[in-house]
Amino acid sequence: MNRPPARLAVVAGPSGVGKGTVIRELRDRHPEVWLSVSATTRRPRPGERDGEHYHFVDDATFDSLVAQGDMLEWAQVFGLDRYGTVRHAVLDRLAAGHPVILELDLEGARQVRRAMPEAVQVFIAPPSFEDLARRLEGRGTEDETVRERRLATARVELAAREEFDHVIVNDDVDRAVSELAEVMGLASRRMDHSRPATAGRREG
Repeated sequence: MNRPPARLAVVAGPSGVGKGTVIRELRDRHPEVWLSVSATTRRPRPGERDGEHYHFVDDATFDSLVAQGDMLEWAQVFGLDRYGTVRHAVLDRLAAGHPVILELDLEGARQVRRAMPEAVQVFIAPPSFEDLARRLEGRGTEDETVRERRLATARVELAAREEFDHVIVNDDVDRAVSELAEVMGLASRRMDHSRPATAGRREG
Protein backbone atom coordinates (compact mmCIF):
# COMPACT_ATOMS: atom_id res chain seq x y z
CA MET A 1 0.00 0.00 0.00
CA ASN A 2 1.49 3.35 -1.03
CA ARG A 3 1.66 5.90 1.76
CA PRO A 4 0.76 9.52 1.04
CA PRO A 5 3.68 11.95 0.98
CA ALA A 6 4.71 13.39 4.34
CA ARG A 7 3.32 16.85 4.88
CA LEU A 8 4.02 19.64 7.33
CA ALA A 9 0.90 21.48 8.50
CA VAL A 10 0.79 24.56 10.69
CA VAL A 11 -2.52 24.74 12.57
CA ALA A 12 -3.54 28.01 14.19
CA GLY A 13 -6.72 29.67 15.41
CA PRO A 14 -8.11 31.59 18.37
CA SER A 15 -8.26 30.18 21.89
CA GLY A 16 -11.47 28.24 22.43
CA VAL A 17 -12.00 27.33 18.77
CA GLY A 18 -11.27 23.65 19.36
CA LYS A 19 -7.86 23.24 17.69
CA GLY A 20 -6.75 20.70 20.26
CA THR A 21 -9.90 18.62 19.86
CA VAL A 22 -9.57 18.55 16.08
CA ILE A 23 -5.90 17.57 16.25
CA ARG A 24 -6.49 14.85 18.86
CA GLU A 25 -9.26 13.32 16.75
CA LEU A 26 -7.09 13.50 13.63
CA ARG A 27 -4.31 11.63 15.46
CA ASP A 28 -6.84 9.05 16.66
CA ARG A 29 -7.65 8.34 13.03
CA HIS A 30 -4.07 8.70 11.79
CA PRO A 31 -1.52 7.66 14.42
CA GLU A 32 1.30 8.25 11.96
CA VAL A 33 0.80 12.01 12.39
CA TRP A 34 3.33 13.58 14.78
CA LEU A 35 2.39 16.61 16.86
CA SER A 36 5.46 18.71 17.52
CA VAL A 37 6.54 19.04 21.16
CA SER A 38 7.70 22.54 22.07
CA ALA A 39 10.93 23.39 23.82
CA THR A 40 10.54 25.69 26.82
CA THR A 41 12.69 27.35 29.43
CA ARG A 42 10.08 27.06 32.16
CA ARG A 43 10.38 24.41 34.84
CA PRO A 44 8.27 21.24 34.67
CA ARG A 45 5.02 21.19 36.60
CA PRO A 46 3.92 18.16 38.63
CA GLY A 47 3.15 15.25 36.30
CA GLU A 48 4.86 16.75 33.25
CA ARG A 49 7.48 14.62 31.53
CA ASP A 50 10.37 15.84 29.42
CA GLY A 51 9.95 14.99 25.76
CA GLU A 52 6.26 14.21 26.16
CA HIS A 53 4.64 17.43 27.32
CA TYR A 54 7.57 19.74 26.50
CA HIS A 55 11.30 19.60 25.96
CA PHE A 56 12.49 21.36 29.10
CA VAL A 57 15.76 23.22 28.47
CA ASP A 58 17.77 25.86 30.28
CA ASP A 59 18.28 29.41 28.99
CA ALA A 60 21.75 28.65 27.62
CA THR A 61 20.46 25.74 25.55
CA PHE A 62 17.56 27.78 24.22
CA ASP A 63 19.96 30.64 23.34
CA SER A 64 22.16 28.16 21.48
CA LEU A 65 19.23 26.77 19.47
CA VAL A 66 18.23 30.28 18.45
CA ALA A 67 21.80 31.28 17.56
CA GLN A 68 22.25 28.16 15.42
CA GLY A 69 19.04 28.84 13.51
CA ASP A 70 17.52 25.66 14.91
CA MET A 71 14.29 27.31 16.07
CA LEU A 72 11.59 27.39 13.42
CA GLU A 73 9.69 29.80 15.61
CA TRP A 74 9.86 30.99 19.19
CA ALA A 75 8.42 33.56 21.55
CA GLN A 76 8.73 34.84 25.08
CA VAL A 77 5.38 34.56 26.83
CA PHE A 78 4.35 37.37 29.18
CA GLY A 79 7.98 38.48 29.31
CA LEU A 80 8.93 35.35 31.21
CA ASP A 81 9.53 31.87 29.81
CA ARG A 82 10.36 31.11 26.19
CA TYR A 83 8.71 28.50 23.99
CA GLY A 84 9.63 27.36 20.52
CA THR A 85 9.68 24.66 17.82
CA VAL A 86 13.00 22.90 17.24
CA ARG A 87 13.76 22.73 13.53
CA HIS A 88 15.81 19.52 13.47
CA ALA A 89 13.14 17.58 15.38
CA VAL A 90 10.56 18.50 12.74
CA LEU A 91 12.89 17.72 9.84
CA ASP A 92 13.82 14.35 11.36
CA ARG A 93 10.17 13.31 11.58
CA LEU A 94 9.46 14.44 8.03
CA ALA A 95 12.52 12.55 6.77
CA ALA A 96 11.21 9.44 8.52
CA GLY A 97 7.97 9.74 6.56
CA HIS A 98 5.71 11.11 9.29
CA PRO A 99 3.19 13.86 8.54
CA VAL A 100 3.82 16.64 11.09
CA ILE A 101 1.50 19.16 12.75
CA LEU A 102 2.65 22.33 14.47
CA GLU A 103 -0.06 23.85 16.69
CA LEU A 104 0.92 27.51 16.91
CA ASP A 105 -0.33 31.01 17.58
CA LEU A 106 -0.53 33.62 14.83
CA GLU A 107 3.00 34.96 15.25
CA GLY A 108 4.44 31.44 15.40
CA ALA A 109 2.63 30.57 12.16
CA ARG A 110 4.08 33.67 10.51
CA GLN A 111 7.60 32.74 11.60
CA VAL A 112 7.25 29.23 10.16
CA ARG A 113 5.83 30.69 6.95
CA ARG A 114 9.04 32.67 6.54
CA ALA A 115 11.31 29.77 7.54
CA MET A 116 9.50 26.96 5.68
CA PRO A 117 7.16 28.40 3.03
CA GLU A 118 6.38 24.88 1.84
CA ALA A 119 4.42 24.19 5.04
CA VAL A 120 0.65 24.10 4.60
CA GLN A 121 -0.94 26.77 6.80
CA VAL A 122 -4.38 25.94 8.21
CA PHE A 123 -6.58 28.29 10.23
CA ILE A 124 -9.30 26.80 12.44
CA ALA A 125 -12.13 29.32 12.69
CA PRO A 126 -15.34 29.46 14.74
CA PRO A 127 -18.70 29.72 12.97
CA SER A 128 -18.85 33.30 14.26
CA PHE A 129 -17.19 35.58 16.78
CA GLU A 130 -20.31 35.33 18.94
CA ASP A 131 -20.01 31.55 18.96
CA LEU A 132 -16.39 31.80 20.08
CA ALA A 133 -17.36 34.18 22.90
CA ARG A 134 -20.00 31.69 24.07
CA ARG A 135 -17.45 28.85 24.03
CA LEU A 136 -15.00 30.82 26.16
CA GLU A 137 -17.70 31.87 28.59
CA GLY A 138 -18.96 28.28 28.78
CA ARG A 139 -15.58 27.04 29.97
CA GLY A 140 -16.16 28.71 33.32
CA THR A 141 -12.44 28.38 34.12
CA GLU A 142 -11.32 31.98 33.58
CA ASP A 143 -12.29 35.32 35.06
CA GLU A 144 -13.75 38.09 32.92
CA THR A 145 -10.42 39.91 32.52
CA VAL A 146 -8.69 36.85 31.05
CA ARG A 147 -11.68 36.07 28.84
CA GLU A 148 -11.75 39.62 27.45
CA ARG A 149 -8.02 39.44 26.75
CA ARG A 150 -8.53 36.21 24.82
CA LEU A 151 -11.38 37.73 22.83
CA ALA A 152 -9.29 40.79 21.97
CA THR A 153 -6.52 38.48 20.72
CA ALA A 154 -9.11 36.45 18.80
CA ARG A 155 -10.24 39.55 16.91
CA VAL A 156 -6.69 40.09 15.68
CA GLU A 157 -6.28 36.43 14.75
CA LEU A 158 -9.58 36.25 12.89
CA ALA A 159 -8.64 39.35 10.90
CA ALA A 160 -5.52 37.50 9.72
CA ARG A 161 -7.28 34.34 8.52
CA GLU A 162 -6.79 35.28 4.86
CA GLU A 163 -3.04 34.84 5.35
CA PHE A 164 -3.58 31.08 5.59
CA ASP A 165 -3.73 28.52 2.79
CA HIS A 166 -6.88 26.89 4.17
CA VAL A 167 -9.61 28.03 6.56
CA ILE A 168 -11.60 25.28 8.29
CA VAL A 169 -14.74 26.35 10.16
CA ASN A 170 -15.10 24.16 13.23
CA ASP A 171 -18.89 23.96 13.46
CA ASP A 172 -18.73 20.15 13.35
CA VAL A 173 -15.65 18.36 14.70
CA ASP A 174 -15.99 15.28 12.50
CA ARG A 175 -16.20 17.37 9.34
CA ALA A 176 -13.34 19.65 10.48
CA VAL A 177 -11.13 16.61 11.10
CA SER A 178 -11.95 15.19 7.67
CA GLU A 179 -11.08 18.53 6.04
CA LEU A 180 -7.75 18.72 7.86
CA ALA A 181 -6.96 15.12 6.86
CA GLU A 182 -7.72 15.97 3.23
CA VAL A 183 -5.51 19.07 3.38
CA MET A 184 -2.65 16.93 4.71
CA GLY A 185 -3.14 14.24 2.06
CA LEU A 186 -4.09 11.58 4.59
CA ALA A 187 -6.20 8.57 3.67
CA SER A 188 -9.85 8.82 4.74
CA ARG A 189 -10.01 6.06 7.28
CA ARG A 190 -10.33 5.53 11.02
CA MET A 191 -7.83 3.46 12.97
CA ASP A 192 -8.20 1.92 16.44
CA HIS A 193 -5.25 2.48 18.74
CA SER A 194 -4.26 3.89 22.08
CA ARG A 195 -4.23 7.68 21.99
CA PRO A 196 -0.76 9.17 22.35
CA ALA A 197 -0.21 11.70 25.10
CA THR A 198 -1.06 15.25 24.14
CA ALA A 199 1.96 17.45 23.55
CA GLY A 200 2.08 20.86 25.12
CA ARG A 201 1.85 24.24 23.50
CA ARG A 202 2.68 27.59 24.90
CA GLU A 203 0.36 29.08 27.45
CA GLY A 204 -1.53 32.32 27.11
